[in-house]
Amino acid sequence: MPDPSEFEGYSLDESVPPGHRSGFVAVLGKPNAGKSTLMNRFLGEKLAIVSPRPQTTRTNQLGILTVDEAQIIFVDTPGIHLPKTLLGKYMVNRATGVISDVDVVLFIVDLADEPSRADEEIARMVNRQEEAQVVLVLNKRDLVDEALCGERAAAYGALVPGAHAAIISADHGDGCDALLADLIQMLPEGPRFYPADQLTETQERENVAEIIREQILAIFDQEVPHSVAVQVEEFKERGAGMTYIRATIYVERDSQKRIIIGEGGGKLKEIGKLARPPIEELVGTRVYLDLWVKVLKNWRKDPTALRRLGYDQES
Repeated sequence: MPDPSEFEGYSLDESVPPGHRSGFVAVLGKPNAGKSTLMNRFLGEKLAIVSPRPQTTRTNQLGILTVDEAQIIFVDTPGIHLPKTLLGKYMVNRATGVISDVDVVLFIVDLADEPSRADEEIARMVNRQEEAQVVLVLNKRDLVDEALCGERAAAYGALVPGAHAAIISADHGDGCDALLADLIQMLPEGPRFYPADQLTETQERENVAEIIREQILAIFDQEVPHSVAVQVEEFKERGAGMTYIRATIYVERDSQKRIIIGEGGGKLKEIGKLARPPIEELVGTRVYLDLWVKVLKNWRKDPTALRRLGYDQES
């Protein structure tokens, strides 16, 4: 995430109206609380990976929302959990590190579940910071009745006393417009940090890799749940209207490689077939997607392998 101090004293767009607001908003919550769904709802674009399986967002996805009166830079963090591997520790460090650099913290919780140890830990981290305003976002309103909603709202509210509360359904959009309006009012007055038409600072290669990994998570269940990393090795134009993309899918064991490839390469072809349309929408051309599968043993526990795959553990 860029340092907000880098932007002090200038604006990339001097045409903003008087009273224009801008700032950084961190999106925190336990795995599968609805963080990525909410950010995609706000942005109207599929910038964050969405999966029914937890711990699918591994990096701090940055989404930029520009409207007439404001520019919001959303930092959608990996779901906070109790880490069991170096990758898990990386994910938690990335999530907690952003809190001190933002103007507003969105703490998203799942109304369909009771407060968990992970929720309590996130609340402790949020309560320790003193600079950012805190919004408790009570998500998945559509999954609970009125009585249970009130009970859960009180239980979660006790974790972050004094926080502004918003009850929403990120999946259906209920309450999201009001939440966005409140967020804008919480931001300080300031210039635009990015051009109005820019949606993300995440590199195009990273988005392509996340799209491929999302399709893998959609196809497979328990065989290769989170032992998969995707790295785009080559990305170049090949003639008018065609982009060649070569990507490597890394797994930890030979048995997982066989599962990903499938009989006669069938599963790998299925991954490519599902990933190609959203990638073509992203890059704006037809895509030749060249997928390979390699074994990188125990990469989630190997610091060298994690760095190789782009997980900077010092971040």
